[in-house]
Amino acid sequence: MGIFKSIKSLFLGEKSPEEKKENNIDKTKSNDKDIESKIKSKSKTSKEDNLKQEFLQKKPEPESDSNQELELKPKTDPEPETTSTLDKGLEKTKKSFFSKLSNLFVGRDKVDVDVLDELEEVLISSDVGVETTIEIINNIETRVSKEKYVGKIELNNILKEEISKIIVNENSNSNFNKSTIYSPYVVMVVGVNGAGKTTTIGKLAHAYKNQGKKVMLGASDTFRAAAINQLQVWADRVGVKLIKQQMGSDPASVAYDTLKAAKSQNVDIVIIDTAGRLHNKINLMNELSKIKRVMDKIIPESPHEVILVLDGSTGQNAFEQAKQFSSATDVNSLAITKLDGTAKGGVVLGISHQFKIPVKYIGIGEKIDDLKLFDPKSFVESFFR
Repeated sequence: MGIFKSIKSLFLGEKSPEEKKENNIDKTKSNDKDIESKIKSKSKTSKEDNLKQEFLQKKPEPESDSNQELELKPKTDPEPETTSTLDKGLEKTKKSFFSKLSNLFVGRDKVDVDVLDELEEVLISSDVGVETTIEIINNIETRVSKEKYVGKIELNNILKEEISKIIVNENSNSNFNKSTIYSPYVVMVVGVNGAGKTTTIGKLAHAYKNQGKKVMLGASDTFRAAAINQLQVWADRVGVKLIKQQMGSDPASVAYDTLKAAKSQNVDIVIIDTAGRLHNKINLMNELSKIKRVMDKIIPESPHEVILVLDGSTGQNAFEQAKQFSSATDVNSLAITKLDGTAKGGVVLGISHQFKIPVKYIGIGEKIDDLKLFDPKSFVESFFR
């Protein structure tokens, strides 16, 4: 029967039940697609209508006033970066000093002769220096004798005041704005090898360049090839020009070439490196004197500043270096480096007080921005914080 039905449907053009079934499935699928597309179209239209409605209802924002001042400071000012950097740089010195200081009052409740004797030992062992320590102790003793009762907190306050008095006095009369008077402004840097002299020159060049100054370096330490190469590395890193000659050349000749080039190229700041050997003091004195004479002929009154770089971690050796170099040339400012890696930060106070030379820079880290202008008040505040 199935065969005859099939033949009949063939002649009559009728479709088989299977084909009808397939067509129905296809129709259902197409209907589903139509419905789905209609739903999507409808949802898309409604979404667009909603967006239009939102746009029409939204109030226009007022145009920004280009002359309006920007609020640079947040509502709660964080601790300045320089302060936190200084605190971190002096951490080892503070920890060493105050741990010794806290032991002074073990078994005691007031300042007496024994406490002052032990305080003297603490100051000397912190490399404050003998002369400076004696002055501090005498001043404290005078003040304590006028008080009926002085305990640990009072002693800390008195000590802070006496240290602040000395360090501020020694650094208050310095004129550090001379670079605006002379053009070019010539700086000669002296110090022993290993004190951080070359690094200080590089960081100093970076600081001046950030102020918009045109900087040039002169490699007058021709005694060591390494000194010239290290200075070249810093010059490339900072992006300033270096004038140099071969190792063994006359240092004064390099200084001469540097100042000549600086004048012709309208340079603002010239920094001259020099040899750092103390084992032959007479030759060093003669060399530095010759460099100064030659520079004075090219640019009168130069060098305008002579910076002595001292390694703060060397303690009492730094005192000896200050003595030798200050007798060899007219040192008028100090840069004390590597304070972040030592517990001997007392040299800042002692050297400045003993040699009457103001501290201009302190190195409190290895980063290029870690050479800081010395602020005596901030230094004391950080030390006692």
